[in-house]
Amino acid sequence: MVLSRGDDFPIHQTPDPVAYAGTDRNFYDRYFFNGYAPDGGTFFAAAFGIYPHLDVADAHFCVVRAKDGASVQHCLHASRKLGMERMDLACGPIRIEVVEPLRRLRVVVDGEGVAADLTFTGRAFPIEEPRFTWRVGPRTVMDYTRLTQNGHYAGWVEVDGARETLPAASPGTRDRSWGVRPIGAADPQFAGRAVPQFFWQWTPVNLPDRSLFFHLNADAEGTPWNTRAVIVPDGAGAEGATEFHAPQMTTALGPGTRWPAASELQVGKERFRLVPLSRFQMRGLGYTSPKWGHGLDHGPLKVEREDIDLAAIDPARPDNLHVQMLCRVEGAGGEAGLGVFEQLAIGDYAPLGLRGLAGRD
Repeated sequence: MVLSRGDDFPIHQTPDPVAYAGTDRNFYDRYFFNGYAPDGGTFFAAAFGIYPHLDVADAHFCVVRAKDGASVQHCLHASRKLGMERMDLACGPIRIEVVEPLRRLRVVVDGEGVAADLTFTGRAFPIEEPRFTWRVGPRTVMDYTRLTQNGHYAGWVEVDGARETLPAASPGTRDRSWGVRPIGAADPQFAGRAVPQFFWQWTPVNLPDRSLFFHLNADAEGTPWNTRAVIVPDGAGAEGATEFHAPQMTTALGPGTRWPAASELQVGKERFRLVPLSRFQMRGLGYTSPKWGHGLDHGPLKVEREDIDLAAIDPARPDNLHVQMLCRVEGAGGEAGLGVFEQLAIGDYAPLGLRGLAGRD
């Protein structure tokens, strides 16, 4: 048995020390953040994950700035051995601090010419998304829970010595998810058995005095297997959210891509229009990245910077399919806000005419 700092907190779920996380090697525990200036001119995102059975922790931080032509995504990657210590929320130059659980968190970055000091404060109590359980044949591929929270950031970001202080009340989103997902090296007995299919949309939106959340997982024919929308007024507590269980997203795609273009979301009797302003590649945070994928073992500590030329990438390359589009969001009566439209479309998806791994009709 191995004791760690977590064992001094009343958080155990089994008789084992906190260092042990059940028996599935794909168990993970992750923080995610994104934020943007009110004019949409700067976008940043961070992720921090631990993988107890792989004994790995990794972290990523990215910035896209209009002053760079909005065409360069500056990324910082880090990975280290976890050492069975799940309460250490630092990975090389990237650190997470939980200042006030479920309300205020801090992200600190300083490495390879990329730096930041950002404090997130929630607008309302986080929402708990419905549990995601996805099986392919006998294999449980995903089984996880996510909490999501909109809020505002204070602080600054810096790239190559050019520091930018965020305008007051810069909006954004953070989430926490934990459970089972494919992580680390691919399972050779499972990978490659068939062309994969996965369709995902996620749209946390910051409106002037409320938050809007929508997500969709659907099969190849477009039948949802997990979907919901939620509207949360500012200052709401744990019981303050209104849920909608039949939301409808009418999605358009950019020319020659699987990336979302201007689209419309129907939630109850309300309709919202999402108009993309800029694009963020999720591989900068490790998602679908062949080199910096979540849980891959890079040894005791490895840190690397990557600058992605957003205008030059191939939209059909598998690791470029997963994006977040920063959008202007318009509701009825002149209501307007900002949010992201995240989408990952792998394989067939009949409602959008998608065929094969990354092709289109």
